[in-house]
Parts: sequence; structure tokens; C-alpha cells
Amino acid sequence: MDEISSNISLGEFLRARRKRLTPEEVGLPSYGRRRTPGLRREEVAQLAHIGTSWYTSLEQDRDVSPSVEVLNSLAVALRLTVDERRYLYMLAKPKESREEKSLEVSIGIERMVRSLEPNPAVILGRGWDLLMWNKAAELVFRLPAFSKEVLGRPNWMRRFLTDSSLRANNTDWGAKAQVMIARFRADYAHNPNDIRFKELIKEFMHISELFRETWPRHDVQIAADCHKHWNDPRIGEMEFEHLVLQQPNVPEMKIMIYTASTDTAVRLQELLGTWGQ
Repeated sequence: MDEISSNISLGEFLRARRKRLTPEEVGLPSYGRRRTPGLRREEVAQLAHIGTSWYTSLEQDRDVSPSVEVLNSLAVALRLTVDERRYLYMLAKPKESREEKSLEVSIGIERMVRSLEPNPAVILGRGWDLLMWNKAAELVFRLPAFSKEVLGRPNWMRRFLTDSSLRANNTDWGAKAQVMIARFRADYAHNPNDIRFKELIKEFMHISELFRETWPRHDVQIAADCHKHWNDPRIGEMEFEHLVLQQPNVPEMKIMIYTASTDTAVRLQELLGTWGQ
């Protein structure tokens, strides 16, 4: 297996987005069969109204600083989504390296998460390591009992990639996993120098064929509120409204809340009454 770098590159992202487009999709003529898929560099430069040599410098990650106007033009030329535009700006204007501090869950947040029963709630740190979760999350997501003394915390991405029960209970597991990988990349862009992130990417490349196939595509998606529906043989059909909260002073920490529908909440409340007995 060829080794794929965990580093984030503006040039790699531009190349990946260029190769997914065809001349017909952007209103350009196509002459004959092409050796490689996607648009040519000069075609992207033409669409973005910039010089080919300048665009080539960007793809080759040379020491150039594109203006906001150039980034906007590239976003339009490459048909980037809103999430992909944000990602492009982050890659072009990286934050200065800073010392990564350990994340601690405050008493207030901890009490809030526990009070949400029977609605599952988890707290993710950098790299999607689980910092805390409540009993409902333990039941629904098959997590171990939470303890502050546990050193090896579960990882949200590793769990989804390797837990056979999740694959068995989700007929669209592959599609969901690709969305999660795209969200994982979006978070990585905020912490490009984080050692934990890099270690996890290398691990996932080793243990998951889907991750190896998906990661080099540079797909990116920002986590958003959504409706979730899935089935578990132990619990039955479940429906939730998924909400992601972040504290302004600790953006690396995510609080994910799954607000259950009335029927789901009643069923979970009954199961939690006997859970662990």
C-alpha cells in the first residue's frame, strides 16, 4: 500500500477538486479523449481569470499567498460547496501553530450531559476521542461505562470504522462513513499540526479500506444539525434530531446531542431502568 501523507495541502485539495470536474460541467469544449480525468490546469486558470503559471504555483504549494478575490474565483471555478469554500480558506490562510492544551470537561457541561437522559449525548475532543458520555449513549452506541479514570477512551471515528454491529445495523453504512470521514477532515483542517490527529489518520489508513479510499479524495463537510434514523435489534427503530454544540472558548470540543422522538424516548427510558442490573 502506498503511504499517503496526513499533512494538509492546498495544492492537493485543488488537484482533487479539479480532477472531479469535466469540461462539459463547467461549460468548456472537450476535444477528444483525455489522458487524465478532470480539467486541465489552464482550464481552471481560465475559469478563475488568473494566470496559468500562478495557478500552477498554487497546486505545487509554492510560497505564494492568494488573495481573498483569487480564492473566491477559484471556489466558483471549481464549483465548491459552502463547506469546501471554508476548507479552501482555512488551507490558504492557516492559523499559527499553537501549543495544544488538554481538554477538560467542566462540571457544568458534565451535569448537563447527564441530565439529558434518556437522550444520548457525547462529548468529543480533538481527533474525536470521547471525553464523556451519558448512560443513554452507553446503551444506544454500545459504549463502555463512563469513568474519569479510564485512560484509553473510545474514539468516535475508530468505532464507526471497526464496529461490526454498526455495519450490520446500517444498510447505508458506507455512505454514512464517507460523510463522517469528510467531517473528520474538516476538523483536521482546524488542527493541522496536532500529533494525535496525525497518528489517528495513519491508524485509520491501516485498519480501514474505506478510509484509505476516501481520505485522498479531500471530500470535506461541516457537521450540521440533522435527522437520524436507524435500527438496533436490542432496541428497535430509533429516531433522533442530531445537534452539535461548541463552546466559543473551546472550539475543539464538540457536544453531540441526540434528541429522541417520543416513542424512542419512552423505549430508552424503560431500557435504562434495567440497564446494568
